[in-house]
Amino acid sequence: MSRNAVKRLYLMEVGSMPEYQIPIVCYLAQTDDGRNILIDSGLPEIIPEEASDFENGQDVIEQLASIGLQPDDIDTVVSTHYDIDHAGRHAAFTKAQYVVQRAHHLDAASNPRFAALRSQWDQPMERIRLVDGDVQLLPGLELIETSGHVPGHQSVMVRLPKTGAVLLTVDAVPFGRGFTHDTEGDGSNPEAEATRISTLKLLDLTEHEQTELVIFGHDVAQWEGLKKLPEYYE
Repeated sequence: MSRNAVKRLYLMEVGSMPEYQIPIVCYLAQTDDGRNILIDSGLPEIIPEEASDFENGQDVIEQLASIGLQPDDIDTVVSTHYDIDHAGRHAAFTKAQYVVQRAHHLDAASNPRFAALRSQWDQPMERIRLVDGDVQLLPGLELIETSGHVPGHQSVMVRLPKTGAVLLTVDAVPFGRGFTHDTEGDGSNPEAEATRISTLKLLDLTEHEQTELVIFGHDVAQWEGLKKLPEYYE
């Protein structure tokens, strides 16, 4: 195994949407050479009034502290997209490089959907790495462009030494029931069609890559059975 490969994956539940029993989650990948890669950062410390259906739990900074990590220990923040439940604490990680799809970052600049959280994701460009399409970020961690939920959304494949390949669909496929070849597109709705294409892309990937575990973005039934920090997958 490569010296700097991913060795461990933590799952964190940092909040919820109580009305719909939807968990709000983020992830931490650690490498053999001591790097810490945060995948999303959860909800903001103070939730805007327009997002009052979200509820904070133990936030990402507290959870990281429980395993001995401070914000400055995070080397990279993989931003799957800038929705309020995924990018809410980005600004806390001042030493990190942010990795986001170019298409998403450019769209967010003028998209009112992401305006309320701009202070979190609009970081100095010298600290943002814009990527285009599918990219191997490091050995054992690949970014997969999965537009649909938003332009330039990205999912993540993590390859672990014991567990094997773990796919984090994030909001490309938020619930397990949607992970099917029978997903119907809507030619009149570009977002629905893009979502269908991304779902099929991830299905094909899991079949060809012998994926051992697919973790859906907000599936409460699945989430209850998964290992959560301080436990981890390795």
